[in-house]
Amino acid sequence: MGCYDCCIRCIGAVPYPSLVATLLCYAGTALFCGCGHEALAQTEMLVETYFARNPQDYEVMAAFIKYFQFVIYGLASFFFLYGLLLLAEGFYTTSAVKQTFGEFRSTQCGRCLSLTIIIVTYILAFIWLAVFAFSIIPVFFLFNMEHTCHNINILAETTPSINQHSWICMDPRQYGLLSWDAVPGKSCGMTLASICKTSEFHTTYDLYIATFAGAGVTLLALILYLVPSTYNYAVLRFLGRKGIR
Repeated sequence: MGCYDCCIRCIGAVPYPSLVATLLCYAGTALFCGCGHEALAQTEMLVETYFARNPQDYEVMAAFIKYFQFVIYGLASFFFLYGLLLLAEGFYTTSAVKQTFGEFRSTQCGRCLSLTIIIVTYILAFIWLAVFAFSIIPVFFLFNMEHTCHNINILAETTPSINQHSWICMDPRQYGLLSWDAVPGKSCGMTLASICKTSEFHTTYDLYIATFAGAGVTLLALILYLVPSTYNYAVLRFLGRKGIR
């Protein structure tokens, strides 16, 4: 066998769907974990600077941020290892690899392992779907805040009286981020509009959007994993019933 035939044989043995899913999983997880970690830190800074002067007013939120940052560390490590596991499973169960080694061989243990990986991936996909839905909440909150600031600026340009827009406020206490006795607790009028112009606000907003996008990419990667994994398992079961082992 020449060098060209060896290269073609090796290229044919690559599980491209699993490889693409692995790259997407790593990219999405890195985007979610990296931007999410920094977005949480920026959120605490934003609340501390503009919405609560006493640390006791946001101690619950600070504890949640600290806890979730540790969860992010665990997620990054877990998905790095799980991505390698799924990629390895793809190499050993795709039809390209089976054709490379000639006669098809499978064992009951191998089929059980493939089924276990599929079930775990399905569970992770449902969990990550919840994470994807949860990550839209801060984006929605900051979008409303930016839209409110836009309305305040329009009113400030069209009406000379500050009383026309001083009643427009954003109150994080309504979302459970702060205690009800927090001072000032909310921001209204031109004070709120000035917050929206700060670099801290725009940075936090962009980081949460990137976090949301990372969660979506990771969810897409898990779905792409399920397609070849389910197909490979169906092939294993079919050939096993035919007596080809």
